[in-house]
Amino acid sequence: MFKGFYTVASGMLAQQRRTEMLTNNMSNANTPGYKADQAGMRAFPEMLLQRFDKQHIPTEKGLNLPFNKEIGTINTGVYMQEAIPKFIQGDLRETGRKTDVGLLDINMPENGSVFFTVRNTDGTVRYTRNGNFTIDAQGYLTTGSGHYVLDSAGQQIQLSSDRFTVNEGGILTGENGETAALGVAYANNPLRLIKEGDGLFRTEDGGQLPTAVGADGVQFRMQQGFLEQSNVDISRTMTDMMSAYRAFEANQKILQAYDKSMDKAANEIGRL
Repeated sequence: MFKGFYTVASGMLAQQRRTEMLTNNMSNANTPGYKADQAGMRAFPEMLLQRFDKQHIPTEKGLNLPFNKEIGTINTGVYMQEAIPKFIQGDLRETGRKTDVGLLDINMPENGSVFFTVRNTDGTVRYTRNGNFTIDAQGYLTTGSGHYVLDSAGQQIQLSSDRFTVNEGGILTGENGETAALGVAYANNPLRLIKEGDGLFRTEDGGQLPTAVGADGVQFRMQQGFLEQSNVDISRTMTDMMSAYRAFEANQKILQAYDKSMDKAANEIGRL
């Protein structure tokens, strides 16, 4: 009986966490470059149940051991193991702003992806698909959150004004003739990246990804005045949220049924 309580409770927790993940996806549906999370659900290991009888089996040494018989297995519940980003190209939307740069995958090896390189506030390198850039008071190209956008040499990009051009290869030319190549990194397995806030990713070991320029089989281009939209499927997310809610509700009703059964066992059967 108590095993059922734990199984139902684990199901409710899993669906609650799945709902929180889907809600986060929905709230970032309009965030440029956002990659939707997918839930990785996993069952707890199954338990083998055995029945012990009163009869005993004689052994060679004259010992009597209790006889046990295998009944079968029982599942002990489910949990949400992890949230996995979905690295599918989002649609490009024209904004007309010079400081917006959309990153478009043309040809990629299987599961590969490219990212803008930026510098975090602590000086470490991070990666993002959000090309919603701006110029700060010192003339440096930054993200909307203030992270410095890096060039192909890993240096900050300083410009005289926001009147600059970016060609398809990522070469940035300023109003006074200054040039820089936007830093683009390549991840052959982006699922190994760790997702942070503000649309940023980092490597597991803190190292840096290799450059995407010249990488074998990697083709991409940039479009100035465009932004990559999030890859959140709003209608699918709404459907998944309703499904998670119904699953949570079903587990809740089962838990109430268990509670009534335990109430009868404690208050009615005990009188007999």
